[in-house]
Amino acid sequence: MTQPNDEVPTFLDVGSGDAARRIAVLHRPGKGPPVVWLGGFRSDMRATKAEALDGWARRTGRALVRFDYTGHGESEGDFASSTISTWVEDAVAVIFACAPQRPLLVGSSMGGWLACLAARERAARGEDAPSGLVLIAPALDFTEDLMWKRFTPEIRATIERDGFWARPSAYDPVPVPITRALIEDGRRHAMLGGEFDPGCPVRILQGMDDPDVPWSHALRIVERLPRADTVLTLVADGDHRLSRPQDLARLLAAVTEIYPNKGISAD
Repeated sequence: MTQPNDEVPTFLDVGSGDAARRIAVLHRPGKGPPVVWLGGFRSDMRATKAEALDGWARRTGRALVRFDYTGHGESEGDFASSTISTWVEDAVAVIFACAPQRPLLVGSSMGGWLACLAARERAARGEDAPSGLVLIAPALDFTEDLMWKRFTPEIRATIERDGFWARPSAYDPVPVPITRALIEDGRRHAMLGGEFDPGCPVRILQGMDDPDVPWSHALRIVERLPRADTVLTLVADGDHRLSRPQDLARLLAAVTEIYPNKGISAD
């Protein structure tokens, strides 16, 4: 659930031509490498976990960057016309513009996938690895593994015929358009077909009562990460959002544990 917040975002220009859009960014200045929040599919930068992380940054004097993807929250653009490529471009642009030091990337659900893709992009550009990755119910390859492969033949046929399917949502009264372009583009960014080394500590928080990203999916991700300094925490009664007070405490503890500058606390 989105929390009230009076902060006014700045805007970053991303893309060019017909694809140009303004991305809304909230940047809390502070010490040390910035923490960058990457939200989930259809979520926004003022949601519960993002606000909890902002409270931690305010209390500890740490830098935090959060933003809305194209077609999300306060950013421009059309959600239905966007793809994983669109949102990766948003994330990479914000990280390189607003978090020049080695950022600690915190990604929830789809944001977990985008955090990993951003880390891979840093390596491709010859940049230093992130300071760390904290992933909450990371939905790597979700367009294929958690959508397309789960869809009934009737739903697949609708997408192939009409170019989209209006998917009912447990979190939004308005159905979510799942487009053929989203599915096809997601395959270009698949990560679970091989190993992935982000070059930094990784902490994964995963609810075992998650109807959207099953905990077995988190195990597949762990199998593809280096064993050194990769930790998976399974929350037996945890749902997809992991936004209860105890879940937020686990999130802040994970961030604090691998934050490069020690001597800080989650309180």
